[in-house]
Amino acid sequence: MLRYIIRRLLLMIPTLLGITFIVLLFIVITPGDPARLMAGNDASEEEVEELRQEMGLNDSLPVRYVNYISNILKGDFGKSFRTKRPVMTEIMTRFPYSLMLVFISLILAVFIGIPLGIYAATHQYSWKDNAAIFGSLFCVSMPGFWFALMLIQLLCVKLGILPVAGVDKWQGWILPSLTGALGFAATIARQMRSNLLEVIRQDYITTARAKGQTELKVLYRHALKNAVIPVIMIVGGIFGMAMGGSMISEVIFSIPGLGSYTLSALSARDYPVIQTSVFFMSALFAVVLLLIDLAFALVDPRIRSQYVTRKKKSTKGVA
Repeated sequence: MLRYIIRRLLLMIPTLLGITFIVLLFIVITPGDPARLMAGNDASEEEVEELRQEMGLNDSLPVRYVNYISNILKGDFGKSFRTKRPVMTEIMTRFPYSLMLVFISLILAVFIGIPLGIYAATHQYSWKDNAAIFGSLFCVSMPGFWFALMLIQLLCVKLGILPVAGVDKWQGWILPSLTGALGFAATIARQMRSNLLEVIRQDYITTARAKGQTELKVLYRHALKNAVIPVIMIVGGIFGMAMGGSMISEVIFSIPGLGSYTLSALSARDYPVIQTSVFFMSALFAVVLLLIDLAFALVDPRIRSQYVTRKKKSTKGVA
């Protein structure tokens, strides 16, 4: 297991290097001059050129890439063009808001999606199953900003029971978390329904029923434990989508998170913020996928046995 973790961590290095290069490439080919934006329309060409030279915008793509990687290795992620503050300091200030939003959204999605998927699978081909499938498809198809606007219209404008924006109080987290959770809950529900329907057709489920066990006992003791395992992988993938999708909720509900920070950096051509934000979220996503794989191995004994078998084979090979 330790060897597997080390190998996965080493594989993260070329992945992150490739991501940083792609981001820098898009920055170079995207129209726009941050030096002109910072200098203003009244600045002369000499002043703009001097600022461009100071910001390193005149360097070639390989030079800029090597400089950025070398600075990362030194722990220097650059300073924002706008605020002149270290980018990593600002990211760590805003990241807790995004993490809280994603965490609450995932918790809600799991507690909504798994029971809904179980309910649909246990009522297969009934109107209840069809209603659950239709609701899941509807939530998956509708964009997040539409849910946000509809929730604001209903719960804030019409009923007036929740604040429109801001997270100064705990009530402010409800709407943005629910906005992110609805689509993810639908994905989890569909996956849970599919897994459970596949599991309950297995021979060991038939054997459990033949022994006289109740349907409820067969479901929760035998079927559910195996059907929920693939959902763990789905949650890991959803985390990455939630980090990217949190940008919508943060902008609409005025949350000072990492998503809104990155979006404002994109509009202002604040390249150090864009590069470091993407690098930070990519590294975080890679670590989360590693943790999900480890959790998957702990839950599924078949994967644990594969690790043990590989370890024994490697030990015999050395011997």
